[in-house]
Amino acid sequence: VQLQASGGGLVQAGGSLRLSCAVSGRTFSRYAVGWYRQAPGRQRDLVASIHARGTTNYVDSVKGRFTISRDNAKDTAYLQMNSLKPEDTAVYYCAIGSLPELQNGWVQDDHWDQGTLVTVSS
Repeated sequence: VQLQASGGGLVQAGGSLRLSCAVSGRTFSRYAVGWYRQAPGRQRDLVASIHARGTTNYVDSVKGRFTISRDNAKDTAYLQMNSLKPEDTAVYYCAIGSLPELQNGWVQDDHWDQGTLVTVSS
């Protein structure tokens, strides 16, 4: 399985970015997708997830600003990030698995992408 994330970069506070995660080697539509982030010196935390059937969940700090979505025809998941804040600066990772796996961090080693850096300047 391969997960390829893209879309990170440098943006000013208040700006927007859209991350993409293209998945190959698995039946994408069967999996939930999670977006995590890890800031320097901090643990990797799940910020948004989308079930195979489309149900979404967000951590409180990104609710109303981030939107997770998926296009099963393109085997790709997205994270639209609006009203970005400096505290959103982190390496963002996407992962696939079941919801319990994503929520508990039990993701298989090869079900992660390599990470993409998002930097929000003040």
